[in-house]
Amino acid sequence: MTRATLPRRLAADRAGASLIEFAIGLPLLLTGGLWAAELTNFALANQRLSQVALALADNSSRVGLFSGTGTTQLREVDLNDVLLAAKQQGTPFSLTANGRITLSSLENSGGTQRIHWQRCLGAKSGTDYDSHYGKTLRADGVTYDPNAGVNTASSGDNSASNPGTLAPGGMGETGAKVNAPTDSGVMFVEINYLYTPIVGNGWFASPKVLRYVASFVVRDNRDYTQVYNPSPAGTRSTCDVYSA
Repeated sequence: MTRATLPRRLAADRAGASLIEFAIGLPLLLTGGLWAAELTNFALANQRLSQVALALADNSSRVGLFSGTGTTQLREVDLNDVLLAAKQQGTPFSLTANGRITLSSLENSGGTQRIHWQRCLGAKSGTDYDSHYGKTLRADGVTYDPNAGVNTASSGDNSASNPGTLAPGGMGETGAKVNAPTDSGVMFVEINYLYTPIVGNGWFASPKVLRYVASFVVRDNRDYTQVYNPSPAGTRSTCDVYSA
C-alpha cells in the first residue's frame, strides 16, 4: 500500500460512522430523558401535595362526636386521627420529615372572623414552613398560644380566655382569601414541603419549597366553643412542636 492511497482509503471507510453518530447523540438523548424524568417527578410531587391538602381539609370538616344535643364535639383524638391519615398518605414522599402541615379552624362568630385554634405536624421549621396566613397568638399579639381554643382549667371552663386570633380578611393569598360563613367554620389546610430534584442539585432544578392550601366548610352542626379532650385525653398536636 502506498502513502498516496492510504488517505483515500481512510476517507472512503464508513465502518465506524454509526458508532460516531451514536457517541454524538447519546449525551443529548440522556439529557432529554433526565429532563423528562425531572419534570414528571416535579408534577407528581405537586399533585400529591394537592391531594393530601384536599383530603385533610375534607376529613377535618367531618369528624367529631355527636353529643346528642344536636351538635358535634370536635376532640383532640379526632384531630390526631386526620393528621395521622395525612401523614400516612404522604409517607411515600416523606411529607412530615421534609415538610410541615398546619390545620387551622377559621370561624365566624357574629360576623367576626378569627383563627380559633391550630394543629400542626411535621419536622420542618422556620418562616418557609410555619403558617403564612396567620397564627393563634396570645393577648400580646406576638407570642404563639398553644392553648387557643382549649380548656386548661382543672375545674370549670376557661376556653373563652383562649379565643385565638382575629383574621378580619380571612385566610389565604391576597385577592383569594377564604372566609367562614356566619356562625360556622372552615377547615383551612396549609402544607409547605421541601422538594428535592431527583437529578441532583443544580442540574435541571434546585430544591424549593412547595406550598399548597385547601379549605372545606364544616359539614355538621359543630360546637365551636372549644376542642374537647375527654378522658382518656389525647396529646395535642400544637404548632410549637416540630415532629415527623
